[in-house]
Amino acid sequence: MAVSSPPVDLSAALVLEPVAALDWLVILPVAWCIGIGAVLMMVRHRTFLHPPIAVAALGVLAGLDATLLWHVAQNGPVTMVMGRWLPPFGIAFTVDLTGALFALMAAVVALAGAVAAVTDINDSGRRYGFYPFLMLLMAGVSGAFLTGDIFNLYVWFEVLLISSFGLLVLGAEREQIDGAVKYGFLNLVGTTLFLIATGYLYGIFGTLNMADIAARAGPLRETAPLTTLVALFVFAFAMKAAAFPVNFWLPASYHTPRIVVSALFAGLLTKVGIYALIRVSVMLFPLERDDLSLVIAVVGALTMITGALGALAQTDTRRLLGYLVISGIGSMLAGIALGGPGGIGGAVFYALHSMVVMTALYLAAGLAARLGGGFSLASLSGLYARHALFSALSLMLFFAVSGLPPFSGFWPKVMLVKAALDGGAGWLAAALLFTGFLTMIATGRLFLLAYWRPAAAAAQAAVPATALLPLIVLTAVSVVIGLFPETLLALVQQAALTLDEPSAYLHSVFPAGSAP
Repeated sequence: MAVSSPPVDLSAALVLEPVAALDWLVILPVAWCIGIGAVLMMVRHRTFLHPPIAVAALGVLAGLDATLLWHVAQNGPVTMVMGRWLPPFGIAFTVDLTGALFALMAAVVALAGAVAAVTDINDSGRRYGFYPFLMLLMAGVSGAFLTGDIFNLYVWFEVLLISSFGLLVLGAEREQIDGAVKYGFLNLVGTTLFLIATGYLYGIFGTLNMADIAARAGPLRETAPLTTLVALFVFAFAMKAAAFPVNFWLPASYHTPRIVVSALFAGLLTKVGIYALIRVSVMLFPLERDDLSLVIAVVGALTMITGALGALAQTDTRRLLGYLVISGIGSMLAGIALGGPGGIGGAVFYALHSMVVMTALYLAAGLAARLGGGFSLASLSGLYARHALFSALSLMLFFAVSGLPPFSGFWPKVMLVKAALDGGAGWLAAALLFTGFLTMIATGRLFLLAYWRPAAAAAQAAVPATALLPLIVLTAVSVVIGLFPETLLALVQQAALTLDEPSAYLHSVFPAGSAP
């Protein structure tokens, strides 16, 4: 005789409703990048096909991310779980405004880099796999910005780290191998610390889902060493982001690869570390971030000032820009330390601005070397006389990175200084303003020596239109953000509020209203 079993309610463990069509946008960027990377590997011997395929694919990626941003802005955070299993059983991809903004700006930067690579990467570089590595890099970057699981975030860090190794040693020159060793050692140490911290976190919470952790953190604060755990995460992500004093690897390695690779690294890699730090310290452990805020603020101030001073001391344009990347990281750390909508919103805004402007500055350095015959300030001269349009674009980027109006760097600097003054941290506001002053001197020196100084020799080469186009587009993005900041300001402020009060994020993962 058959025994009837009572019906099983699976709603607490599975997503039973069909997935809405637009919700597939949550995972499409990652799947698209991996798929296109596989296609490029299948046609690896037909290198002439790589640029058009990659440029078109990254254009589609930018469109997907723009649509995802619109979807999140209209409907709030969106979640898709693998296999329909709810956390902690299934891995979730959860996108809020912060992740969507970072993903879209990363796609724009990668598209500009792919166009610039048409002239910068020769046939040998394509055979070695530049474009497949670029797509794999974007899969890792997109996955890091879109995932809702801490261990999955670690996995995407590994994906982008592996692809960045491939891009860094492209060409296998001695200088590149030396830079790759320095880059790899410090990043592997940071990755190991990240994995150790993730193991401790799982031992404390029994889950790796970000929404689940945020919901469970409150009751555990009395018994678990959460401040120590967060300090470990902060140290790991600070190494990834090139914060003081573990930032020497960046200027020692970013000047070694092809200039378009350096541009992509400057725009993407350190920002993934900043994003992870914002996600963990602000959304998951806000009280522990408060406990560590003074330490983070001091590290941020030292990072921005030492970066600006390092830029002043350089005679190689690539090394100079590497120190400016470091200086910008300090400003973002200052925003994280300040907290609140002003500080966090300013950090997010500054990161988005830095992604665009630092990528453009490295591309400009490559074009300057093409025109002037090298990267040394001792030999670069007369660029204004050789190409006035290129010089005007470079000057606008110098203003933007210095935080001057009417460019994109002005508004996040205003937000951060205001947040510092409102929070009683006048010394941090002074550090931000002093850093902007030093940056203006460093970029002014670069412009006077390389652009305004009379040329000592005839021009070395012309600038092709395909090389100038991405620089024009990225500069235009900076100008548009500077002149019309209202939309982006509203988005980053809303993103900061969502991070500070993540109830909408939690509800997206657990629609029933409570974590399992």
